[in-house]
Amino acid sequence: MALSHPSLFSTCAAYRFNPLLFSRRNRGINISHWSFRRFSPRFFTVVASENGIFTSPESAKSFDFTSEERIYNWWESQGYFKPSVDRGGDPFVISMPPPNVTGSLHMGHAMFVTLEDIMVRYHRMRGRPTLWLPGTDHAGIATQLVVERMLSSEGIKKAELGRDEFTRRVWEWKEKYGGTITNQIRRLGASCDWTREHFTLDEQLSRAVVEAFVRLHDKGLIYQGTYMVNWSPSLQTAVSDLEVEYSEEPGTLYYIKYRIAGGSRSEYLTIATTRPETLFGDTAIAVHPEDNRYSKYIGGQAIVPMTFGRHVPIISDRYVDKEFGTGVLKISPGHDHNDYLLARKLGLPILNVMNKDGTLNEVAGLYCGLDRFEARKKLWSDLEETGLAVRKEPHTSRVPRSQRGGEVIEPLVSKQWFVSMEPLAEKALRAVENGQITIMPERFEKIYNHWLSNIKDWCISRQLWWGHRIPVWYVTGKDSEEEYIVARNAEEALEKARQKYGEGVEIYQDPDVLDTWFSSALWPFSTLGWPDTSADDFRNFYPTTVLETGHDILFFWVARMIMMGIEFTGTVPFSNVYLHGLIRDSQGRKMSKTLGNVIDPIDTIKDFGTDALRFTLALGTAGQDLNLSIERLTSNKAFTNKLWNAGKFVLQNLPSQNDTSAWENILAYKFDMEEFLFKLPLPECWVVSKLHQLIDTVTTSYDKFFFGDVARETYDFFWGDFADWYIEASKAHLYHSESSAIASAAQAVLLYVFENILKILHPFMPFVTEELWQALPHQRQALIVSHWPETSLPRDANSIKKFENLQALTRAIRNARAEYSVEPAKRLSASIVANNDVLQYISKEREVLALLSRLDLQHVHFTDSPPGYAKQSVHLVAGEGLEAYLPLSDMVDISAEVQRLSKRLSKMQVEYNSLIARLSSPSLVVCREGS
Repeated sequence: MALSHPSLFSTCAAYRFNPLLFSRRNRGINISHWSFRRFSPRFFTVVASENGIFTSPESAKSFDFTSEERIYNWWESQGYFKPSVDRGGDPFVISMPPPNVTGSLHMGHAMFVTLEDIMVRYHRMRGRPTLWLPGTDHAGIATQLVVERMLSSEGIKKAELGRDEFTRRVWEWKEKYGGTITNQIRRLGASCDWTREHFTLDEQLSRAVVEAFVRLHDKGLIYQGTYMVNWSPSLQTAVSDLEVEYSEEPGTLYYIKYRIAGGSRSEYLTIATTRPETLFGDTAIAVHPEDNRYSKYIGGQAIVPMTFGRHVPIISDRYVDKEFGTGVLKISPGHDHNDYLLARKLGLPILNVMNKDGTLNEVAGLYCGLDRFEARKKLWSDLEETGLAVRKEPHTSRVPRSQRGGEVIEPLVSKQWFVSMEPLAEKALRAVENGQITIMPERFEKIYNHWLSNIKDWCISRQLWWGHRIPVWYVTGKDSEEEYIVARNAEEALEKARQKYGEGVEIYQDPDVLDTWFSSALWPFSTLGWPDTSADDFRNFYPTTVLETGHDILFFWVARMIMMGIEFTGTVPFSNVYLHGLIRDSQGRKMSKTLGNVIDPIDTIKDFGTDALRFTLALGTAGQDLNLSIERLTSNKAFTNKLWNAGKFVLQNLPSQNDTSAWENILAYKFDMEEFLFKLPLPECWVVSKLHQLIDTVTTSYDKFFFGDVARETYDFFWGDFADWYIEASKAHLYHSESSAIASAAQAVLLYVFENILKILHPFMPFVTEELWQALPHQRQALIVSHWPETSLPRDANSIKKFENLQALTRAIRNARAEYSVEPAKRLSASIVANNDVLQYISKEREVLALLSRLDLQHVHFTDSPPGYAKQSVHLVAGEGLEAYLPLSDMVDISAEVQRLSKRLSKMQVEYNSLIARLSSPSLVVCREGS
């Protein structure tokens, strides 16, 4: 876009249409080539500009993305991210979902940072004390894995270091690399209060974690027990359901003979299983009670293969699927979640055949010590040799894999610490039911209710060294299941032990740590000072306002925060839950390294700028996945450029700094008063009225969390109304009006509308809007802390209708020019026909009409009846009671057009004759009569 060109807002296809936004308006084409004079350049800058932090559009061709970090650092240095409690009013508070300290920025992070920063910046501008509290999660498994791999590369094993030294090494790693993710979040423009940043293992949060454990245990809600868990053999720890990913994978279904005890050698039941190595843990054989094939065997016993004749009962239960395999199910309670529940219901014994490292134990007899997958192969080979193997066939099954290491997870019965969830879940269910908490989108309420209504106890212990050590101590020489002490620290534990067992007692702490999600569940209030409820931050900012996160962790994090918040503070931790969807590629596929479709946010920022990335991500709908493509990013980068060029145009057309009189005239306009608005010329009154409508619409959408609607409405107004129409129309008043008052009105409106556009867009596109804001005259504060536009401002519906008629007339003339291939530089004569009321306001804007439609101003006539040359003209109907006549002699070479139309008529006549001949064909007539 040539910046010296009078048409700064060209509508060439590359920049004209944003396919993402589906704008409803039929925007016009800029064909203005009028020469015009420029107002003398001037710079009105705030102190920041004078210090070299900001760049004006008058001195830069386009917005420089490298300035984003300078702007961000300036915001932070000025303290704009801190909440102004002295403002009073209801605070707006968000706790940032703590990313893993091991993490690097991905599009999921970019999504939550964008949405949360939009909320925070909007409410800050509304004048509310606003706190966005950041932090990171210690990520027990992930961080321990990273450090173990680092040590392994140095030839060091974790066990050789010991727990204390290994933990010290992890802290060293955290101090060196743990800030990567937070620095990348800053790069996205996150205006959170970094002076309040927390880490889940810092002193304050660790104190809160211990306190929570102790209180839950004292209420009987934490207990130790032996239950089925998800076990990771390589990590040597239990993992949460969230850390298990299921995938459909090709495998094998093995059919094995189980002989009937007391029967003949040919009498057996055939069982189908995908995990034959677990048969050593079988404690029953089950069939469906209504399966007539096997009813005679119920109550009998079967012999487990390769176990030297071990017998198990044959039972019936409706849990068995008659259609799967042979309809006979082996029950291995120690290695299958469903079998475990069935065994507990029926009182069956539980056998564990596996060691913690994934090898088989002594229960497996000759297979003891073999890896589970090696044992599977050897067992099948031995079954074939003994004639107990029937067949094997390909089978696709859901395989549980560790999210961290990718290995197959082993269901295993293990002694762990659990939280009893039902009493906590009841209160969390009521909180949503009675409206204390609103979940957006609403459809997730059903999912939330279903999960909490069917909740299982939570395994909170992990067999790791990195994390919050479980605050439980055992007495040396005593049964650990019965004789243990729960305390807030080692000194308190020892004192309790001495009181019960005497001065010479020795104690040792439970080696396990707590699930990372346990500390995360306390995040909204532990970060504000809890358990010290008298802390200033807790009193000022709890409960928080909104919890924004991905819908995929509604159960594992959001629901647990609600339960813990109610339990420990007596109130819900937040009143709104906003759930965003996943970011997918342009084809709707999940981003993965395997597919090679991952889009890196940092690389995207370098190529397109932070503002374009944020605007693109914010166009989604709550709870819906968003397809991201380079095309969309390119389109919104063009939007950033459009804003920049609009700012350039506005600045170039304001009076010089020393023109006091001109500035007094501009600043005298009070657009919040009807008497000023209604006196404006038609284009100015129209665009200000449309702006006031927009302010009301987007403010309502912001308050309802409809951020995609805000983006689309604002884009539509800026590009469609302001840039394509008003800026072009304003040139007639700026450069061709003989009235200084009209020119002054245009300048005032340009400045007023553009300032408000920057305010509305700032939460989405903070960097380019702040840069432009700082270049505008008479700014006394940063845009980030400026006041949000007032709502319910006056608008003139009549002027909107009138200008829409002018737009319709302009479009009709433009379309005619395009249809007749009129040269862009050629100016046309025209007769505008309408009733007197319409003519009055249309004729008053003849310069605007001529400029926008490329008419010859000296030969534009306004009349209430058709002109004498009507039959030799192109007749256009722009709307009811508004028409235009364009002389054909201006539009085309008449003789050439007659020849063209004659040829077309001849061609059509030939086609017509051909069709008549075919319709008259005897064969066609016979077919018609026969039918």
